[in-house]
Amino acid sequence: MEIVLALVIVAALAWFVSAPLRRRPSATDDSEDARAELEARKQALYRQIRDAELDRAQGKLSEPDWRRLDSELRREAVEVLKLIDALDAG
Repeated sequence: MEIVLALVIVAALAWFVSAPLRRRPSATDDSEDARAELEARKQALYRQIRDAELDRAQGKLSEPDWRRLDSELRREAVEVLKLIDALDAG
């Protein structure tokens, strides 16, 4: 009797511990991963914009080069923000 009870407990414990491995990825997991990637990209773009502004202030970038780079980075940041908003909306 004790052996049967021990086997039932071990089986239940194995079932509980292996639950995350048996779970199928869901659409929610995919959207959370996509959002995390977009948030990381957004932060990287913000950092690049700040770095470009600092480089211009220190004279490492000419005004025309900075304007071109700043415009490209900001355009990409806006696109990332739109994608984040689209994920949030649906």
